[in-house]
Amino acid sequence: MANFYLEENIEKISKEFLEKTKDQEVFVISHFDTDGITSAVIMIKTLKQLDKKFSLKIFPRLEKEDVLNFPRDKALLILDLGSSFLEEFAKREQEIFIIDHHEISKIEESKNLHIINPHLSLDEELSSSSLTYLFCKNLIKDSKEFAKLAILGMIGDSMEKRIDKLNHSILNDGEIKRKRGILIYPSTRPINIALEYSSNPFIPGVTGNSEGVKELLRESKISPINGKYKGLIDLNDEEMSRLVTSIMLRNPRFKNKEILGDIFLIKFYNKLEDAREISAMINACSRLGEVDTAIQFCMEIPNAKKKAELIHAKYRQHIVSALNYISETEKVQGEGFVIINAKEKIKDTIIGTIASILSNSEIYEEGTIITTMAYYEDKIKISSRCTGKNKKNLRILLSEVIKKIGGESGGHESAAGGTIKKENEKEFIGLLKENLEIETIKLNK
Repeated sequence: MANFYLEENIEKISKEFLEKTKDQEVFVISHFDTDGITSAVIMIKTLKQLDKKFSLKIFPRLEKEDVLNFPRDKALLILDLGSSFLEEFAKREQEIFIIDHHEISKIEESKNLHIINPHLSLDEELSSSSLTYLFCKNLIKDSKEFAKLAILGMIGDSMEKRIDKLNHSILNDGEIKRKRGILIYPSTRPINIALEYSSNPFIPGVTGNSEGVKELLRESKISPINGKYKGLIDLNDEEMSRLVTSIMLRNPRFKNKEILGDIFLIKFYNKLEDAREISAMINACSRLGEVDTAIQFCMEIPNAKKKAELIHAKYRQHIVSALNYISETEKVQGEGFVIINAKEKIKDTIIGTIASILSNSEIYEEGTIITTMAYYEDKIKISSRCTGKNKKNLRILLSEVIKKIGGESGGHESAAGGTIKKENEKEFIGLLKENLEIETIKLNK
């Protein structure tokens, strides 16, 4: 498959989609994280405007058996998933459209397979929600109202730090307000609450510790007014500076540039909100099994907001409990890596989030590869992340190990995942440890 400039490829495939699905029902498949959910909502709103018949299914992960069970009498439209199964899709005779940003290991030639993926072009990195938005802009005239959903997905995948030409155009479409500040959310809520539940960055002695929060704020000379603290966006420059200093004292490896950045304010339910909080709420709903609430929340259905808030509060408690468990549990560690097998102690749907939090926590030295594991059914969910700059492609590293024992793998160079059978647990840990030790020796030569 030839390289295309991304915008040209999106325009080409959007035309093919309209032509080839003219009289066909569309089966939409998407991932259950914020990027996948926002992609799905953008798409279903677009398909409704096109008056197309469709059905939707959300997956926490795609496995080979899922792919084999997809209907063959409908066009498939796959969002934020699918790049690991191109060989299987190429064998099918139906029209298949894949909008994804995960790395592609092998390109398959097929006249029925239509792929939008930044890894096929020389252009910038985009989230699947951004790609879906740009795709839908070519399908319908009035699509700007969906731009804020694309931004929520972008932030959900931590891609707001890489805003180039196309992402910048989406920000403009979404009429987003940006303000410089500490990257702790929600910036619009009282600062003591934001600090207590801050997981990215994870602040030692403060995250999950209300007394630690009070002490930090006392050090920063930030006091409540009429019993209530200000929100982050309401702090003046002097207060912000003192707070940054106090946070950095909790962990000297924190750098100003890592805890300071752009806060994105988005109009949601007719109120200006911190986009990171809205993104986190969508993610929380899905990861605690409330996909319908996540979709309704994205659609700004009134009854969904309160429910999403309650689920998010419960989810944050899960995260704090998981982090506390990990701080106490035994780990497989070596030079440059740590393997954390949570088994049934942490939900498989949040184990990837835990890996991401740890990789951003400054607990481990820069360059440490963190791999987390959690049980589900008769399988194990695996997530790998790297702290700081990564010298190794985690997707390749994980796939090499999983290939030897059987299972599924995929993801990005710096954020990979996979699944294996429980019966292969010990073999996987042994092989991964061996490979990580070999990689450490190579990198230190």
